[in-house]
This record gives sequence, structure tokens and C-alpha cells, in this order.
Amino acid sequence: MTARIAYADVEVGTELPAGSFPVTRATLVRYAGASGDFNPIHWNERFAKEVGLPNVIAHGMFTMAEAVRVVTDWAGDPAAVVEYGVRFTKPVVVPDDDEGALIEVTGKVAALLEDNRVRVDLVATSAGQKVLGMSRAVVRLA
Repeated sequence: MTARIAYADVEVGTELPAGSFPVTRATLVRYAGASGDFNPIHWNERFAKEVGLPNVIAHGMFTMAEAVRVVTDWAGDPAAVVEYGVRFTKPVVVPDDDEGALIEVTGKVAALLEDNRVRVDLVATSAGQKVLGMSRAVVRLA
């Protein structure tokens, strides 16, 4: 696959379609099984609170992966992402109810680079708080 977005069709300021990603306790259990990360802060409310967290929190790498989906969906090819990094600023708190939490992500082309690459800056929030800082992806476009 190659990116479906052409470099010539974007400019600084181009906004990517936003994404909303629900997270429930069941989601965290499935991610723990897939990743092998069974840290109890991701599934045991009593333990999470004992270590000073407000409740169970989503895995940082899960949060990071959900955020970059905005970029991969836009580009049309996950392999088009050639660099990606974030700073974890706040945890995604996942209550034990039918709704869970919601990770909301927006993205914007922040720079045009060489070799048909662009830098996309992402903003990821949950419960009105920014959960990722310096969230940036470099994407090679068609």
C-alpha cells in the first residue's frame, strides 16, 4: 500500500478528520492480553487508587496508538508513518461503567518536509484534558 493522500494536495494548516475512540475496561483487558502489560493500574481500581491514581487508567502505548489512527486513517496506509512520538501528559481515566472514557483526537499538517513528507501535529484529549503532549507524526505521502 501507499498513502492515498498526495503531497501536492496538502498545505500547512490542512486539518485531518478528527477521531473519537471509546475505551472501556473490557478494551483495557483485551489490550493487556495482546501487549502482555498486565500492570494492575490498568484493571484493578483498588490498586490504582492505592498508588495515587484517580481510578484505572488506559495504557500509555494504547493511548498513543489510538491517537495515531487519525493519521493512518487519513493517509490510507499505516506504513506511511515514518516517525511518531509523544509525551504522556495526563492519564486516560477509565471508569467501571458502560461508557468508559473517550479519547478525542484532532490533527493538522504543521510542516511540509522533503521527500513528500509532512509533519502532522496531534491533539489528544480525554475528559477535557490534554493526555498527550508534543504528539507528532512524520508521514510520507504519495
